[in-house]
Amino acid sequence: MFDRFSLLGEYFVMAWMALKSHKMRSALTTLGILIGVTTIITIFTTIQGMNEYVIGELSNIGSSTVYVEKWPWVIRGDFWRYRNRKEVTYKEYEALAKYSKTADYISPAVWALRTVKYKNEVYERVPVLGTNEQYKDTDNVAPADGRFLTEMDVYRNHKVCVLGDEVAKNLFKDESPIGKRVKVGSDKYRVIGVNEKQGQVFGQSMDNYVLVPYGTFRRVMSGHRGMRISMTVSDVSKLEDMKDEIRGIMRKERKIRPEEEDDFAINQQDQLTQLYRDLTGTLFAIIFVIGGISLLVGGIGITNIMLVSVTERTKEIGIRKAIGARRRNILSQFIIESIAIASIGGIIGIILGYFGGSIVLSQMELNTGVSLSVIMVGFGFSSFVGVAAGFYPAWKAAKMNPIDSLHFE
Repeated sequence: MFDRFSLLGEYFVMAWMALKSHKMRSALTTLGILIGVTTIITIFTTIQGMNEYVIGELSNIGSSTVYVEKWPWVIRGDFWRYRNRKEVTYKEYEALAKYSKTADYISPAVWALRTVKYKNEVYERVPVLGTNEQYKDTDNVAPADGRFLTEMDVYRNHKVCVLGDEVAKNLFKDESPIGKRVKVGSDKYRVIGVNEKQGQVFGQSMDNYVLVPYGTFRRVMSGHRGMRISMTVSDVSKLEDMKDEIRGIMRKERKIRPEEEDDFAINQQDQLTQLYRDLTGTLFAIIFVIGGISLLVGGIGITNIMLVSVTERTKEIGIRKAIGARRRNILSQFIIESIAIASIGGIIGIILGYFGGSIVLSQMELNTGVSLSVIMVGFGFSSFVGVAAGFYPAWKAAKMNPIDSLHFE
């Protein structure tokens, strides 16, 4: 075992000496590998950073919540088939609340943009949502100060509201908003709570809203509006059952015949996740092909240079064979030399690719980082190219006749 490692070390030393003796040629040979690995590592690092960002942002939507709406989140095909659909109504919310046996929580949501005022502070175009007490469970919000809407608030159509963190800070600065009255549109509401800060999702604030009881909203906000119905199940394994149940109730309520398609959408987080994967998958495939072509060109370059090297060192090969070197020794020597050339390009490519990906991510204001898997991919690609490109020249060198080699000029 020790002899094998010693022999392997000797091959690497010989490979290094061969590379040093032809510095310019070796540098140019590694260029194709370097470009290919740099391209692949850059896109791997970029997609890895984007994946962490997007999956983190989408987790705020909730994987166990579905949203019954007029519009699907991802529209494919004819836009007008969705445009002409009927709006989701409160009657359908009541049917889902009454007949659904799977959903643990259900909440309606209608909204409008209104100006919110407190004393001299004015905050314009604030989304005002009319909903119920279960909204905190379906949409994963919780009061940081005060309380949330109660069943009695909703039943009695109380003029109370819960503020998003951003709205509270803009209106009240350092003053506590609990118990104060704010003007939402043309009506005054008593603030009963401020929800915890949720941050942003894809650059959009999740804290810029005012929540009021559904009935109060419908009574004081003019105009016909569609609705979104949020439904949550505690056990994620029952999510598909809940979707089937929703579909059955909605089709019955809307009197949709069996041969007709749904005229409503059941949206969930997975749709956005799949759309993102489809888009990045196509991008990744294109860049991967470009990087693969660079690696192929680099591999051809290595094969060409190794063939030249074999020809230049024919006499050396004959001497080594004459003093006892076997075919596998010659084969190993030249394959390791080829791997060394490719690995140098691969290592430099990994470093440049990491910095390239980091620059791209920093421009997108995303976190940067590189995983061991990315490093292994880059090094694996370059090593594979080294073995594949160096095998034929090494095999040609190994099968040389030692007598003919010694007489080669």
